[in-house]
Amino acid sequence: MPTHQPARSRRTTERKGDVRERAILDTCEALLAQKGYDAMTVGDLAQGAGITRGALYFYFGSKQEVVTALVARTVEHLWERSLATAQAEEPRQAIATAMRRTVELWNEHGLVMRTAIDLSLTVPEIGALWDRTADLFIKAITAVLERSGVRPGTEPDQASAMARALCWMIERTFYHASQESREELQKASATCEHIWLTSAGLTGRP
Repeated sequence: MPTHQPARSRRTTERKGDVRERAILDTCEALLAQKGYDAMTVGDLAQGAGITRGALYFYFGSKQEVVTALVARTVEHLWERSLATAQAEEPRQAIATAMRRTVELWNEHGLVMRTAIDLSLTVPEIGALWDRTADLFIKAITAVLERSGVRPGTEPDQASAMARALCWMIERTFYHASQESREELQKASATCEHIWLTSAGLTGRP
């Protein structure tokens, strides 16, 4: 059976469904800025994407599903790359790279990130996605700390516990700073990077 032909076709020509899904998600991100999550409707999403409500329901079952997919699209690659960086690069460089990528993500999609945080406690699908996102980042931070000489484990002074605290500190700090300006976000990132370096025992090293 010609099992490989569809894959070749997808690489060279984007399917109509992919184009429509992307249009729906792009519309969702724009509407979050214009109206906010609560005021945004399925009709708004369909109109912005240039399709009918019925056509939208072919791709997504609700407004929540659209936002969940938007959050997934926004974060799915960054954290996997961060984990690979943490395991491959020298610890100090890994920290700098992770923070730079995080700043880029929040500069480009800060509203999506804040919406994900706001909805994570009330929309189970988004909560599960955000928890997975945090877990990937915690693994990356843990890897850096352990490679820097911090003992593995879950005790307060050990890598896993410290990584969890650092992850949620970075999330909350970026949440607030991203609402102010890019300059404030950059300052917040520098502070978080310094705290991470200090936790890893790297601030006094050349």
